[in-house]
Amino acid sequence: MNRHGSVVIRAIEGNSRVGHAVELQQFLGQQLPYGIHPLRSNPPYFIDLRSDTVTRPSAGMRAAMAAAEVGDDVYGDDPTVNHLQASVAERFGFEGALFFASGTQSNLAALMAHCGRGDEYLVGQEAHTYSYEGGGAAVLGSIQPQPLENEPDGGISIQRIAKAIKPDDIHFARTRLLALENTIGGRVLSMSYQREATEFAHARGLITHLDGARIFNAIVKLGIEASAAVAGFDSVSVCLSKGLGAPAGSVLLGPREFIARARRWRKALGGGMRQAGVLAAAGLYALEHHVPLLALDHANAEFLGDGLRELGLRVEPPQTNILYVDIPASKTAALKAHLEQRGILATVAPRTRLVTHLDLPRDKIDTVLQAFRAYPHWDS
Repeated sequence: MNRHGSVVIRAIEGNSRVGHAVELQQFLGQQLPYGIHPLRSNPPYFIDLRSDTVTRPSAGMRAAMAAAEVGDDVYGDDPTVNHLQASVAERFGFEGALFFASGTQSNLAALMAHCGRGDEYLVGQEAHTYSYEGGGAAVLGSIQPQPLENEPDGGISIQRIAKAIKPDDIHFARTRLLALENTIGGRVLSMSYQREATEFAHARGLITHLDGARIFNAIVKLGIEASAAVAGFDSVSVCLSKGLGAPAGSVLLGPREFIARARRWRKALGGGMRQAGVLAAAGLYALEHHVPLLALDHANAEFLGDGLRELGLRVEPPQTNILYVDIPASKTAALKAHLEQRGILATVAPRTRLVTHLDLPRDKIDTVLQAFRAYPHWDS
């Protein structure tokens, strides 16, 4: 056997020994390009503004994951998953909860548990369930989306909702559900609007679902209890892998009977996980330690926006951790390259979205502003 092969075997046989781990890292480092290296701890970009989904588990979170007690969650036997579900249900004031690998899957299972083939749900054109989740409701659930224009504040006007509800006629899909999202594009829906919208929907016989992908950002921004943030909704999807920093996971909330139906759809969608307590432990850690830190993300987004505005750029004032800045189309490619040369990754476009998160403390935001200031072509 060649030298590299013996190194790999020795490292596998004794991977708790530092020397062997280093040898394995050296071997793999000679074979694999940087971007897919399994042992490197640092990504190629040290500042990533594309999304709050790019956060990596902290040392404390990794320790919690490693220590998690696990079981087979398809059988309902994983104690850490069960603890997470009970904890989130209690926090938000729901009877039942179900752990999912992703928010896309959680939202889809919710729609399929609420609606039947040929039913329709009302949804904003900017909403993730309509625009960014692969058309799953229509493709996999045979549920027709009826997209409605979002207002500048992110809501959908009651007038538009009322107009979109179909009459009881065989020519039309049956309007079954109203889906809202909070936050949406970083904007926080007001509690008065949510109350008005859900009360109106219920009065018209509709079910209500909330995509709470960033619901904790709304909770922190408004300074309210979790239960108040979801009042009036029949079901809610709560994401743990964005601003809270968990590597994966969302929790679907609702009545017990609804959760039982969603569990069946989760299995059909390939979402049954076995020893998922490793992931659930990350979610529990995030809920215990990271929620208050969202206020820092909001403050950093505001700080970044103020700095970019000083350069003469048009910046939409951020409400939470997402801000939008207008970049001249002629400069987007060069600016993107300029930032990447300085280790900064951003989705640069005429309407650029920048997202602050757990892995970007204030000093890194300062670095971003220095890079923008150093771009030499603003006046050309």
